[in-house]
Amino acid sequence: MTAGRRRACLIGVAQHTWHPGDDAPEPLVMQEQVVRDAVRESAARGDVLDVVQSLAVVYCMSWPYDDPVGRLAERLAIAPRHRGTSTMSGTSAQSLAVAAAHAIEAGELDVAVVVGAEALATKRVLKRAGERPPWSHRADPTPDMPFEWPFHPEELSHEVFQAYATFALRDVARRAHRHRAPAAHLEDIGALLAPMTVVASQNPAAWDHHVRTASELVAPSPDNRIVASPYRKHTVAVMDVDMAAALIVASDEAADRLGVPVDRRVYLRAAAEADDARYVAEHPDLWRSPAMEWCAAAVLEIAGCSPAEIRHMDLYSCFASSVQFALDALGIDADRLDGRDLTVTGGLPFAGGPACNYLAHSITAMVDRLRSDPSSLGLTTGVGMHMTKHSWALWSTEPPLGQTAPRTPSPAPEVVPILDEVAGPATIAAATVLHGRDGAPTHGLAVCDLDGGRAYAMTRDPDVLARWEGPEEIVGERVVLQREGRTNVVRTGGVEPPSP
Repeated sequence: MTAGRRRACLIGVAQHTWHPGDDAPEPLVMQEQVVRDAVRESAARGDVLDVVQSLAVVYCMSWPYDDPVGRLAERLAIAPRHRGTSTMSGTSAQSLAVAAAHAIEAGELDVAVVVGAEALATKRVLKRAGERPPWSHRADPTPDMPFEWPFHPEELSHEVFQAYATFALRDVARRAHRHRAPAAHLEDIGALLAPMTVVASQNPAAWDHHVRTASELVAPSPDNRIVASPYRKHTVAVMDVDMAAALIVASDEAADRLGVPVDRRVYLRAAAEADDARYVAEHPDLWRSPAMEWCAAAVLEIAGCSPAEIRHMDLYSCFASSVQFALDALGIDADRLDGRDLTVTGGLPFAGGPACNYLAHSITAMVDRLRSDPSSLGLTTGVGMHMTKHSWALWSTEPPLGQTAPRTPSPAPEVVPILDEVAGPATIAAATVLHGRDGAPTHGLAVCDLDGGRAYAMTRDPDVLARWEGPEEIVGERVVLQREGRTNVVRTGGVEPPSP
């Protein structure tokens, strides 16, 4: 598929962050700015915008434009024949870039642009002031958010909405599977993420430049409240940022015609995407991601390399569990990274997590890193929904020798049935305690094993909440569930010791 000149490469990238006080423009203007910046950054002698055949815009949470692609095309004065927008997923930017690369390899187009922008920080400031954003071309009526899958009825009943809760559940399940005590695991999270703050401090485009120690990241304080155990505020993605990034993907042949210097080109070497079970309770093994494992094996096979040969990484870091699961999929021990960083941006909690567009920033930073380290390999990974969608890509200044996509599709995920109307004994598979903005616990959420499937359960009992956040292992404990209305409740006093 990549015979001859049909090799896809990134020829221009750009990102910009409007820090507090910078007077950020609306997202549409941000998008135009970074696309034009990417054109200049390519060092092309020809006019790149004149030959753009595809324009794809990452879904914008900040503002519902009536025609996101059309409005941007007008501002850029281009008329691409292919126009696309993404769904709502952390994988979106990379998925669009990889799709463009594969279309280029197939001979379907030559030059494509992928761009996204968010002004959620500005929107939050305006909301606090009781004002609405004075931005242009609002859709009327406001369209629904483009979720690929609806919430499960039992998730609606048990308020399984927030990613910080679902990723925490997966985190707790993995910790228990590895027989790691809660306190020791909290130290592990701090040690995992603290080096990211150093990378962010050296990244001009990062939202937060503060260097923090491992203990500072996990110690609860008024400024670092518990969000959902074991996560603290400083360890989770910060979405309220004003950031934009753009990628220009082209064929080698088009890059030649445009006069793009060879040393500016970064090639897609391998890519793979796969889905896990849709809903948290459906995962047969809450402590692992079969889809991540498949993606890791696929990109390594396509590129013909080992994990040790990947010199640069940016593992999606919305929460610690997404990094941990990716390392597990690669077979890499977090304590044995051989001097490698886990991010080239600083990660979503520190560099910023602009909704669905973080991967555009990740890829932009990776391009800069690979240009300064020719022929090395760089891995960017993306996670979407509740750690359900996965996108992996390997990049290098060295072009691929063959195809960049897996030869066979990813396998269908296995699922565990989600039960409703349950009552009686159950076993905790994972549990977390959610906290309010004042730092106080609000309720506990659990995934429980029963005969024939799984069930969600909640509790607001102070004694149960204290136990779930205590030093002892809770995964494997026997509890008693009672149905109250549409919710399964962990009954007070229904706790038995874990099975040996």
